[in-house]
Amino acid sequence: MAATRTLFVGGTGVISSACVARALEAGHEVTVVNRGTSSTRPLPDGVEVLHADIRDPQSVHHVLGERSFDVAAEFLAFTPEHIRTDFDLFEGRVGQFVFISSASAYQKPPSRVPVTESTPLRNPFWQYSRDKIACEDLLVEAYRERGFPVTIVRPSHTYDRTMIPTMGHWTDLERMRRGAPVVVHGDGTSRWTITHSSDFAVAFVGLLGRPEAVGDSFHITGDEAPTWDRIYCDLAEALGVEAELVHVASETIAREVPDLGPGLIGDKAHSMHFDNSKVKALVPEFQASVPFAHGAGEIVEWYLADASRQRLDPDLDAAFDRLVEHARSI
Repeated sequence: MAATRTLFVGGTGVISSACVARALEAGHEVTVVNRGTSSTRPLPDGVEVLHADIRDPQSVHHVLGERSFDVAAEFLAFTPEHIRTDFDLFEGRVGQFVFISSASAYQKPPSRVPVTESTPLRNPFWQYSRDKIACEDLLVEAYRERGFPVTIVRPSHTYDRTMIPTMGHWTDLERMRRGAPVVVHGDGTSRWTITHSSDFAVAFVGLLGRPEAVGDSFHITGDEAPTWDRIYCDLAEALGVEAELVHVASETIAREVPDLGPGLIGDKAHSMHFDNSKVKALVPEFQASVPFAHGAGEIVEWYLADASRQRLDPDLDAAFDRLVEHARSI
């Protein structure tokens, strides 16, 4: 595959930082446009950085000037309005526009698994997912009507060492450390596909500059789908403790902690497993190589290395206590 001049909108997030690093390793010329405010995942040497705010389109116009790119990878578009801005910024300037959507856009609950790219997009529970679907609709229409060179990519729960995948994040790990029970939604046996960002990046970069990928959509996920009980226990083992798991219905959790409701009912409450044969046909080197048991160790090591990262949410901690009490009273 020929090297490309690739522009990343973002570049320091959980997924985008891994993709930037992989693109550099693969020999691409990488430019990142962002506000330049991240210290958690600093950009590697060799990246050209253009400081601008994608929410201020004039600032992006200013730093881009008359430049063009083989690929623009958009990691920071979440609403149709963001996509309309991208049309103005990038149409006629790029040979391929890669939009990062979300596998949460797939039908919930799923009528069958494994999920393929032809699975309907419908999520009545989570506004985030509905907005991603609306973005996809605009992009597909632009491709059909005027040849806008879009490739749609749908990640599913992609993590790195900074991202604890459970509901309570560090609060869950702190509860484990002090011997308090942790709340797991449902009965803990639903299966959840979880993907290390370094694995995702292999497939993602393999799609860049590929004419065969234009006008098409791909999900990129790991092949591993552990139960939620297993995910919590892997984190506990990495901490060197034994987790006491208390199972609570997702609907009950959503009533007690409304902020958790959309992501639970609209995504994590359902077993999700994906058929990755479509992306593997174009990127045969893509193989998910980081099991979560290993990823859990990376997560715990990173959080324990700096006490400032260990941020307990007291309101959520108290809510989990109430949910445990409720579950034990039934």
